[in-house]
Amino acid sequence: MDIFLGFGLITILYAGFLLHIFSGIAKLRTFTPKHTTPTTGFSIVIPIRNEAKNLPALLHSIANLKYPPELFEVIIIDDFSEDQSERIYLNWRLIHSQFDTTFLENVRRTGSPKKDAISRALPILKHPWVITTDGDCILPENWLQTYHDYIQETNCAMVAGPVILKTKINWFHDFQQLENLALQGTTMGSFGNGQGFMCNGANFAYTKSFFLDLGGFDGLQQYAGGDDVLLLQKALQQQPQKVGYLKSAAATVATRAIDDLFEVLQQRIRWAAKSTGYSNTYAKGLAVVVLCMNLCWVTAVILAFNHQLQWPMVWSMWAVKYAVDFLVMYRTNVLLRNGQFFLPVASSVVYPLFSSVTGIGALFGGFRWKGRAYRR
Repeated sequence: MDIFLGFGLITILYAGFLLHIFSGIAKLRTFTPKHTTPTTGFSIVIPIRNEAKNLPALLHSIANLKYPPELFEVIIIDDFSEDQSERIYLNWRLIHSQFDTTFLENVRRTGSPKKDAISRALPILKHPWVITTDGDCILPENWLQTYHDYIQETNCAMVAGPVILKTKINWFHDFQQLENLALQGTTMGSFGNGQGFMCNGANFAYTKSFFLDLGGFDGLQQYAGGDDVLLLQKALQQQPQKVGYLKSAAATVATRAIDDLFEVLQQRIRWAAKSTGYSNTYAKGLAVVVLCMNLCWVTAVILAFNHQLQWPMVWSMWAVKYAVDFLVMYRTNVLLRNGQFFLPVASSVVYPLFSSVTGIGALFGGFRWKGRAYRR
């Protein structure tokens, strides 16, 4: 009976959180670009390591940006790549000399390569706005224009934007897309409810002056990640009125899905490890409830196979979780992808185990990323 009540309570809490997020997505205003005359200057900062495979697509999308070249620069900070990333950049630079671009080697001062890379770029910025992305991303052509319009209308000093996955037609990529929709939905819903706590460094902007006013990455250096989420939470603690979320398909950055299961696990552990540095109470509560829900589902299945729990209880938990997950993912898919949406039963059954492994790994272990080992 105690197990039954415990599982039931966790399921109710989970459903409550997800329904709250679903309502927040609807509250968050969808921004329509006005295409006003560009005046905002941007410094696109891109930390990379071993991105030779992905860099051509990113550079091609930069060349296709519909924004005056004199109003943006590109700063690529290479974290000791062991591939042909620099050569690819130099070849592109020869053809696209009209763009103001800089390629720097990272200077490692902490255990966080991305924070070091951004800190490396800050002293040489030529424009007031920093806008970060990753080496495996593809930028929409109206990316900077949409940010400019949003900044002019809202007067924000920090703006988070959406990210979708560029996938192939296979189950593993679809699985990652579903997970990303859940993350993006949670991000939008939390902002819509006035409880924002998540963002993605693949699509994140702030003014240099605001960054310095916050104290930069001071107090965050002990975390291997968090150049995005933890900085956002720091801003929301100090000056929440200056932080916004740009809910617009025109500003949505695409990043590539990963083909290797081990690499996906390591990436997710890296992401989950950031949660140990959360300062937002709502974020901590949601992270705990989500982990508990997934652990409860896995435990319930094991108990049912051992005849210690009846299967109707297990499937009731799954049905509630499936329903609220579907609502959040479907709504997010409509807003960001405008494509067909299907939540396979197999994915919804497997995901709790996947999430439990990454959650436990983040709490008690480290991870490997780009050929390096990290402790949280």
